[in-house]
Amino acid sequence: MKLLVTTLATCLLGYYGAKAQTPTYAEKLGFPKGKKVVIFHVDDAGMSYESNIGTINAFDKGIASSASVMMPCGWVPHFFDYLKKKPNLDVGVHLTLTSEWKNYRWHPLVGREKAPGLYDEQGNFWPSVEQTVAHASADEVEAEIRAQLAQYRAFGLQPTHMDSHMGTLFEPKFVGRYVKVAIEEKVPILFPGGHATLIAKARLVPAPMQDMIRQLGKQLWDAGLPVMDDLDGSITSLNLPAGASDSALQTFKTEKFIELLQSVKPGLTYIIMHCTDPTPTFDLISSSGQSRKGDMLGMMDPALKAFIEKEGIIVTTWRELMERRKKL
Repeated sequence: MKLLVTTLATCLLGYYGAKAQTPTYAEKLGFPKGKKVVIFHVDDAGMSYESNIGTINAFDKGIASSASVMMPCGWVPHFFDYLKKKPNLDVGVHLTLTSEWKNYRWHPLVGREKAPGLYDEQGNFWPSVEQTVAHASADEVEAEIRAQLAQYRAFGLQPTHMDSHMGTLFEPKFVGRYVKVAIEEKVPILFPGGHATLIAKARLVPAPMQDMIRQLGKQLWDAGLPVMDDLDGSITSLNLPAGASDSALQTFKTEKFIELLQSVKPGLTYIIMHCTDPTPTFDLISSSGQSRKGDMLGMMDPALKAFIEKEGIIVTTWRELMERRKKL
């Protein structure tokens, strides 16, 4: 999820250099002061059969506590068949406004008549965030957000949250609509309104949006929604050379998760990964299969669970955060 972190860092200059808020949003939600509270979140459910299996393994055989579904993609019904059997899992909408792979594409749900700017010349989403920003209006993006939320609910379930595929909704042109829909629909969104220490470590050159970010975070909180302190999406981008064994890949990813958890500051941190059990078919979609498999194996590693328990790190869900927020 490197692009998400890049986009956020590009958007949030002054704020990420600022001192951490006191109290953290985790403390505001009633978690003990000084505690590291994390959500282990899996992106891209519904994108492919392999991504569904990886996500399911991360839930059923691992410690993943959250996931989100790419509603425009072809394997969404397969994932909802699983989810309907486990409706209490923490699963949201992975709001999708790009279609980035060369040989596997998907298109908007809202329809060309309502949102022509979301469609490329092939009738799919634009491949990149930059192209989406250049061609789509905020009204069109809001319409698509609502269409994807409605499609999720059409399966008879309520999403626990919404987040943004490739970080498109963190762009200044669209972020206000992202927040607007969250407040109106009373669905929490991924939004790093706290100290954002991990993003600051990216050391990228961002634009000065400090006041806007503080205002949006406060707006979400005042509307009764939980807000994140920090997030990291670097894990999937870390990998071993091609041909590494599953054992080596699991050990490597577990070490990276542990290093990340050691660097996390107290507060509420969202850790993003992409769990996939790749096949030769998935390799035709993306070259990231091995790294995504490593994410899955890391989630399933007893050594990672043991480290979390030893360190007293609290693993939470969007459901718990919303329940806590409603009681305040």
